[in-house]
Amino acid sequence: MPDFKFWEPETAKQLAKAKDYPERAREAIAEMHRQVGPLKLGSDGLARRGVIVRHLVMPGLLGETAQIFEWLAREVSRDTYVNIMGQYRPEYEVGKIAKDGSPRYASIDRRPASRELDCAYEAARRAGLWRFDERRALAST
Repeated sequence: MPDFKFWEPETAKQLAKAKDYPERAREAIAEMHRQVGPLKLGSDGLARRGVIVRHLVMPGLLGETAQIFEWLAREVSRDTYVNIMGQYRPEYEVGKIAKDGSPRYASIDRRPASRELDCAYEAARRAGLWRFDERRALAST
């Protein structure tokens, strides 16, 4: 169950201090999928084998969300199960005042709006992905 939050190296560098995060995430997800394939459920509905990609929707980064979904559908599999998460909340250093007097990480100093979550599902569907957590997917249709 790998996470994939950021598409752009500069975003990953700024927000996660890991410029190579997008490249490493793509490598890891592709290899996981090569080894075990898309998610397979048992007759009881429980996961038995396969990859579930978790994507935390970040405020203001829907373009990167769309790029992640396009890559998953094109380079991994349209059958990739994606857990689109709206649980981001600003914590730790976000919003605190930096030494220069500006708020730290101001661009993500809010929770994602409901419309952003809806747009994330729309972007996934446009990319050709179709396997989501049914509870949220139904609420956004």
